[in-house]
Amino acid sequence: QFRLVASGGGLVQSGESLTLSCTISGYTFDFDYWAIGWFRRAPGKEREGIASISNKGELTNYVDSVKGRFIVSTDNGGYKSSLRMNSLKPEDTAVYYCALDKDYLLPGSPHLDPREYAVWGQGTQVTVSS
Repeated sequence: QFRLVASGGGLVQSGESLTLSCTISGYTFDFDYWAIGWFRRAPGKEREGIASISNKGELTNYVDSVKGRFIVSTDNGGYKSSLRMNSLKPEDTAVYYCALDKDYLLPGSPHLDPREYAVWGQGTQVTVSS
C-alpha cells in the first residue's frame, strides 16, 4: 500500500519563502500518468486546491491567489513533488496537504478539485506571521 508523505512546513515571517515536499512511497505504479495536487485548509475555511502538476511535469495548474508566488515541480519520475512558496502572506497560513490523482490523463490540465484525488498525505502546518 503506497502512501504520500508531506513535509517542510514551519513558521516564517511575511515575505519569506518555504518549500514543501511530497513523497510517494511503497509502490511502483503500473500506469503512465498521474497528477499530484497541493491543497490547504485554513482555520474556519474549506479545503482549497492551490497547485497541481502532471507526474512528468508537463502541465501545471494554480489557483489565482498563488499564481506568480508558488511553483510546483516534480522529481524522481513523479514520485516526489515540491511546492516552492515565495512571498508568503499571513493569509497563506494553513495546513497543507498533497494528494494523488491516479486517474489523471494527459492532455488535460491537472485538477484542483479535491474530489478528483483519492489518496492523501498527512498535512503539514505552515504559519506566516505578519
